[in-house]
Amino acid sequence: MEVSVTLWVLTVVGLAALIGADFFIGRKPHDVSIKEAGIWTAVWIALAALFGIGLFVFGGGQPAGEFFAGYITEKSLSVDNLFVFILIMAKFAVPTQYQQRVLLIGVLVALILRTIFIAAGAAIIANFSWVFYIFGAFLIYTAWKLIQEARADEDDEEFEENKLLKAAERRFGVADRYHGTKLWIEENGKRVMTPMLVVMLAIGTTDVLFALDSIPAIFGLTQDPYIVFTANAFALMGLRQLYFLLGGLLRKLVHLSYGLSVILGFIGIKLVLHALHESGVHVPEISIPVSLGVICSVLIVTTITSLRASKKQAEAEAAATKDDDAPKDSVEA
Repeated sequence: MEVSVTLWVLTVVGLAALIGADFFIGRKPHDVSIKEAGIWTAVWIALAALFGIGLFVFGGGQPAGEFFAGYITEKSLSVDNLFVFILIMAKFAVPTQYQQRVLLIGVLVALILRTIFIAAGAAIIANFSWVFYIFGAFLIYTAWKLIQEARADEDDEEFEENKLLKAAERRFGVADRYHGTKLWIEENGKRVMTPMLVVMLAIGTTDVLFALDSIPAIFGLTQDPYIVFTANAFALMGLRQLYFLLGGLLRKLVHLSYGLSVILGFIGIKLVLHALHESGVHVPEISIPVSLGVICSVLIVTTITSLRASKKQAEAEAAATKDDDAPKDSVEA
């Protein structure tokens, strides 16, 4: 798909305007209700759908299909990222009224980082077609790793700060409490970070690790930098509202890691087949409609089985609690 400089500029300006509007709406710290989160989640999804339809009208079915496949994949991986966001919020005891500000800045940092990754990935692919072998192998390895982590079933998982974050804390120091939405304060004559800045950095830098999975995955569906960028942008921009909308539902998606492992493994195989085809080997390639169908089917099946498993577990726990609370038969002397 040929994209002019003008279209790139208009797209970036439009996305910047949407991010600015999102920041304006969430500028005042408050607890986000389910209704508010639901409305804005629907708005972001509708905007992504309209963008995809626009691609279909002006660019044809191929770019539109690539966008929707990439958007759904990135959105699914983003939902998995929300588990880590929950751990981060718990680790730093972020007050509920400040969580949306943390997520807004964190997602903005994530978008900037992913843009850098996308530019680097596009440049590498343009010059070294063999990189598809590396991307494919990495995704297959990641899929296997996800399955291993899911089977480990670590309920007491806790977020661990990375070395960069620990170094920043040692260098600048951290205040012992939150000071509204301030990022820096003066404490004992020294300028120190607030916990608000630390948690924003935690979410932003953690997304670098997420990008290692998501960027190769979407390049497995399309090599068009414009589609890669826009699919990532739309997937990330609605993440803040989705965090509050899903809430406790995230804990019920117990099979999500299995579903994502299937998707990443599938895209990894697709990348390897594409690399072989580029090398002159006559192998079948997986089309975008097939990719889109597989991704959607896996997510639907994963959601259904997750909710059923969570329901059965809740019923079993309720029955066990009922048995424990039942009065014991008295023993006659």
